[in-house]
Amino acid sequence: MFTIPLLHDKNEYTYADYLKYPDDERWEIIDGVPYMQAAPAPAHQEALTELVRQIANYLSDKLCKVYPAPFCVRLPLGNEKNEKEVKNIVEPDISIVCDKSKLDNNGCNGAPEMIIEIISPSSVKMDRVIKFNKYEKAGVQEYWIVEPDQKLVSVFVLQGNQRYGRTELYTEDDEIMVSIFPDLIIDLSKVFAF
Repeated sequence: MFTIPLLHDKNEYTYADYLKYPDDERWEIIDGVPYMQAAPAPAHQEALTELVRQIANYLSDKLCKVYPAPFCVRLPLGNEKNEKEVKNIVEPDISIVCDKSKLDNNGCNGAPEMIIEIISPSSVKMDRVIKFNKYEKAGVQEYWIVEPDQKLVSVFVLQGNQRYGRTELYTEDDEIMVSIFPDLIIDLSKVFAF
C-alpha cells in the first residue's frame, strides 16, 4: 500500500479536517500533511486477513481487541489542546488496543499497544522511517512491518528507554512470539501462504 501527498492551499491539516474527508476514501495526515491511500494488492489483503484471524482467535476471550484497516488512530505528539488539533492521524493495517478508554466511535485516540503495517515497494519510506518514528514517539509497544513480496517480517519492541530495540527479522518459515502476549505465536507459513 502506498500514499500520495495531496496538495491544497492549506499549510497544515488536523483531525478536524480529517473528519471532513469522504467516508469512501482512506486518508492519513502526517505532521499536518494529508495523504490519500491507494487500494492494497491481493497479497497485502491475504496477509492482513490471516494475521487478523490468528490475532482475533487469540484475543476472543480477552480485554484487548484487534482492529483491521480502515481504523482511525490519532497520535497526539505535541502540544495539541484537544483532539481536533492532532496533526498525526494514521490508519494502520492492524491495530491492537487494550486500553478501552482510548476508543471512541471514530477509532483510537492515543497509541495502540501494537501496530502492524503491511508495505508495498512504494510505501517503504513511509512505514520504515516516518511512521516508525511516529509510533516510537507515541509509545506503541510493538510495531511490525510485513513485506508480502519478500515474505519477511521486521519486529520492533519498545524498550525501557522508550526507543525501539534491535530489529528481529522473520521469514515465511518462522513463528513469531508476540512480546505483548507471550503465549500468542503467529505462524508465518499461513500468513504468507499465497
